[in-house]
Amino acid sequence: MGRVILKKGREESLRRFHPWIFSGAVASVEGSPEEGDAVEVLSSDGAHLAVGHWQKGSIAVRVLSFSDSVMPDSEGRMPVEFWCAGISKAIALRRSLGLLDGDTTTCYRLVHGEGDSLPGLIVDVYGEVAVMQAHSAGMYRSKDRIAEALMRCGAGAVKAVYNKSEGTAPHRAGLSLKDGYLTAPYESDEYTVKENGHRFLVNWTSGQKTGFFLDQRDNRELVGQYAAGRRVLNLFCYTGGFTVYALNQGADSVVSVDSSAVAVEMLRRNVELNIGASGSALRHRTECVDALDFLRDVRPGDFDLMVVDPPAFAKHRDALDNALRAYRRLNSAAISKVAHRGLVFTYSCSQAVDRKTFELTVFSAAAQTGRSVRILRRLTQPADHPVNIYHPEGDYLKGLILYVE
Repeated sequence: MGRVILKKGREESLRRFHPWIFSGAVASVEGSPEEGDAVEVLSSDGAHLAVGHWQKGSIAVRVLSFSDSVMPDSEGRMPVEFWCAGISKAIALRRSLGLLDGDTTTCYRLVHGEGDSLPGLIVDVYGEVAVMQAHSAGMYRSKDRIAEALMRCGAGAVKAVYNKSEGTAPHRAGLSLKDGYLTAPYESDEYTVKENGHRFLVNWTSGQKTGFFLDQRDNRELVGQYAAGRRVLNLFCYTGGFTVYALNQGADSVVSVDSSAVAVEMLRRNVELNIGASGSALRHRTECVDALDFLRDVRPGDFDLMVVDPPAFAKHRDALDNALRAYRRLNSAAISKVAHRGLVFTYSCSQAVDRKTFELTVFSAAAQTGRSVRILRRLTQPADHPVNIYHPEGDYLKGLILYVE
């Protein structure tokens, strides 16, 4: 087993249970761990501090455990019992939230990386299928044991586990990245789930992320509450989460905009699934174009409620300046065009953009329009996307409800 020895005085963040060890804190490495191996972390005086996945880059170790009660095996892997224990804790949390035993919501996030003390691992459940994404070499190399634990530990009604890590695991680690089932294949790659009673088709093989953006569940419910009697514009609509809520809860009309033809087609099917083809023809329109280009041509006052939910403009800090400019342009355009006494729901899912920076950017965008703008609510991710209090970086989804006059 590899061992990572820290420089003197650099163990303080681990004493405060932060789950990352940066390369600058490492004094030496014993053994020859490969990227993704589980290693023991020791202080400069040899005291056990943690066990975690070794990796190259600025983050040298992602901590899996601060205890020495469970250690890696001779292959540098954590035993199945470790994964069962972690997944069982995650299941208990979701059950306490009412996500496992009801019939109005059948999709949820089961494992949220650092928020569930399993850094680098995402597991989303869609009815009878669990979809995992590894964001580290260690999690990817552990995928078979994770799948075994998911099936063994009773994660709701899960009957199959699908690995969708090809786009998230580090390519530089020399892994043979390939998406596919880690168990016997499920009968279909598409499943109809419920979320707060609304129905959605999810395809985990062709869809973005794991197939659906589960982190907006609570915010979609809020849009639905405000949508009645309003003309709604849903920008970056993907497969229509906000659209379906707005239509089901009484919006006069909804226009959904996305540049992906595949997403727009799935949106069309989701709308018909909920309100039927005739209702869709009367109250809903799709536009497969760039969202900002569409917004530039909108006449002021055409929409009473706008949803601005772009993809992550900044996936790392090197892209931060360009991302902030994009957020400013987008929000300025939306605020300038929304109707008098209209609402703008605006979001950022970029982890590199913290909450204060996002709000300052929206403030700058509002100031450019010269309109009166008030913040009604500050928004975040739902409870099945928990934030480890010792890892505030996990608070990645930021949103505002703006009232514009």
